[in-house]
Amino acid sequence: MSQVSLFDTPSSKTPTPSLVDPKIEESWRNALRSEFQKPYFGALKNFVSKEVKSGKKIYPAPKEIFRAFDLCPLDQVKVVILGQDPYHGSHQAHGLCFSVNREVPIPPSLQNIYKEIHDDLGLPIPSHGNLEAWARQGVLLLNAVLTVRAGQPTSHSGKGWEYFTDAVMKKISDEREGIVFLLWGNFAKSKRSLIDERKHFILTAAHPSPLSAYSGFMGCKHFSQTNDILKKQGKEPINWSI
Repeated sequence: MSQVSLFDTPSSKTPTPSLVDPKIEESWRNALRSEFQKPYFGALKNFVSKEVKSGKKIYPAPKEIFRAFDLCPLDQVKVVILGQDPYHGSHQAHGLCFSVNREVPIPPSLQNIYKEIHDDLGLPIPSHGNLEAWARQGVLLLNAVLTVRAGQPTSHSGKGWEYFTDAVMKKISDEREGIVFLLWGNFAKSKRSLIDERKHFILTAAHPSPLSAYSGFMGCKHFSQTNDILKKQGKEPINWSI
């Protein structure tokens, strides 16, 4: 594998820059351009490129690493759900936290999310785990780390993605108003300081993992609460049915 498609290739007629921008939706590209010029992002880009070029299997596929951004431009964000690490199993991850491709079984955490939506809103439990319909309505499904080596959870943690996604959270907080942030589990809750609570809404709960879902996630009613908050602002509520 000779190239990594998530990054633009500079023209051979121009001096090679220290870093090139990722292939990401235009509003995010403009908002985050300064991040792409920072040393950590250059090191991150080189790390991911070397992983792919050395033949290691990386999830999600390079063209889907920024899928959450492509489906949910900055000016359309209404809700942010923060995950930690992409799924590391075959064909699972496709760039949206908690979401999986249609052809694979629904992971346990997402099963619990569906159960809570059913209990909260009375909606039927879906037969697949693809959450793109949420993203297209303004739900940014953001993982803190955007890539992972196959079969090795957290293998790309500490390589620079966390700096980037912290900057994303801060950019949303600074440039938007009235966003609902759903922070599930201790890791997500640790990002609370990035959010201006005078301008935004934060709902916290336990992680939906089977290890913790019944210690504060089940019964949280975050989905109805989110829609109530959106409606009070005159925004279209999220159709949580997929």
